[in-house]
Amino acid sequence: MIPTTGSTLVLRSVLPFRSSSLPSLRLNRPYNKSSLLISCCSPVPEKGETSASGLKPVVERWPEYIPHKLPDKNYVRVFDTTLRDGEQAPGGALTPPQKLEIARQLAKLRVDIMEVGFPASSEEEFETVKTIAKTVGNEVDEETGYVPVICAIARSKLEDVKAAWEAVKYAKRPKILIFTSTSDIHMKYKLKKTKEEVIEMATSSVRFAKSLGFVDVQLGCEDGGRSMS
Repeated sequence: MIPTTGSTLVLRSVLPFRSSSLPSLRLNRPYNKSSLLISCCSPVPEKGETSASGLKPVVERWPEYIPHKLPDKNYVRVFDTTLRDGEQAPGGALTPPQKLEIARQLAKLRVDIMEVGFPASSEEEFETVKTIAKTVGNEVDEETGYVPVICAIARSKLEDVKAAWEAVKYAKRPKILIFTSTSDIHMKYKLKKTKEEVIEMATSSVRFAKSLGFVDVQLGCEDGGRSMS
């Protein structure tokens, strides 16, 4: 997500309610250093406008997105899961229009990857993810080359993987995160499967995802902190 030296990002509220009273935040991150500076400021001018200092903002090309590879060792890739894991917080349920608005704001923040939902969980979720893929997932910034990666999550079940593909295939950069339980206690009491069976579930799901058309596939280990080799 890190821009080149001298460029800035603007952080604005991505909450679904009016935020005009909140201050803008400028995220100034030197490309070749590990320090991070966040400070309150006036909004950065729009394209073609001049800032209060009389300087025009510098426009840099966005680093090329290559799945599972970083363009530079100092680059920090941002994977945002507000619209999926974030919604699981108590009181965090969002309507489809709110999810779409947040997705648009995340794109303005230039997050590299946004995990936008769990298509297999319900018809409404499926349609919401598809809408985001068709809209936000196709909004290319011609000036910088930025385009967000739209990610859907799926259990290691073929029907989940298929639902994820049907929802995000409309995006320019569709991605799937397949998850499965990997700790002994989850495999035994939640999945009721052996380690070998879980490995087969995961590998067959990844294989199926690629056969559908996914190029960007990620495997997540649920309860990974208690998983053994």
